[in-house]
Amino acid sequence: MESNLLNNRTLEEQRHEFSSRRFLAMPIAGTIAWSVVGIASFFLPPRQLCLLLFSATGSIVYLGMFISRFTGENFLDKSKPKNVFDSLFMHSVAMSLVVYGIAIPFFLKDYSSLPLSIGVLTGLMWIPFSWIIQHWIGLFHTIARTVLILIAYYLFPSHRFLTIPAIIVVIYLITISVFEKRFRSAAQRS
Repeated sequence: MESNLLNNRTLEEQRHEFSSRRFLAMPIAGTIAWSVVGIASFFLPPRQLCLLLFSATGSIVYLGMFISRFTGENFLDKSKPKNVFDSLFMHSVAMSLVVYGIAIPFFLKDYSSLPLSIGVLTGLMWIPFSWIIQHWIGLFHTIARTVLILIAYYLFPSHRFLTIPAIIVVIYLITISVFEKRFRSAAQRS
């Protein structure tokens, strides 16, 4: 039955359905995770801070699943019809996690590279997301995040665990604001 529901809807219908969502859970989860890292940079020594950064960023998807229950998105709702763009989105999330394979060797050479590599690499998932929803916010998120992280990396070498998370949090807050305006605007048109 579920495969019939999936097969009876065109890709454009599924894209429209996917794109009309609120999209708050994951950016809120990212905001929380990176905020924890930034705040912890005042208190934790480098070794524990690195472990926290790995743990916090690795848990964003799970935190997002939990938060989705409160934003009305409920990622784990089995009653919703399957959507191919949900699968593409989750593959993009998986891509962002797999790139830890790039971050880890650099981290082992210089622990202070960790916020840069994880910050940039986990931001890559926003590019395919932008294409899916046909909106500029994903491209803005990735490009602004990458450029500002690189600038902070070189300008504030002794404060990388504070400045880079702060930049990412600000980009997330902008993204959340754009998503909420987009969602409310679409609701008013309906």
